[in-house]
Amino acid sequence: MRITVLSVLTFIWALPAGADGFQTVKDRGTFLSLVQARDLTRSGISLQVSPSGQISGRALGRDVTGAWRWSNGYFCRELFWGSRNLGPNCQMVKANGKSLRFISDQGKGIHADFKLD
Repeated sequence: MRITVLSVLTFIWALPAGADGFQTVKDRGTFLSLVQARDLTRSGISLQVSPSGQISGRALGRDVTGAWRWSNGYFCRELFWGSRNLGPNCQMVKANGKSLRFISDQGKGIHADFKLD
């Protein structure tokens, strides 16, 4: 279970990334229009991504904090789950209108889907 928790918290999930009606988010402005004043949620996790570059929320009973920036078409973040540093990762972002998909390692890795609430 510990691997699953860490995978979720680093915005990755143990499934291959597929299309599933998702379109790539290509710029910071579009990304911000999707997340501004909304929560990113999935079972046991609720995160907020601010326009000023902060990440905050809760995951499985612990605080989540971090920072993000948009770089060369990717959401690049540094993340902490409680006191545990989950490190940096630049991720491709895709949207389907009700969810965002974050795909680790610049779209070459595994993904996690978050509802936009």
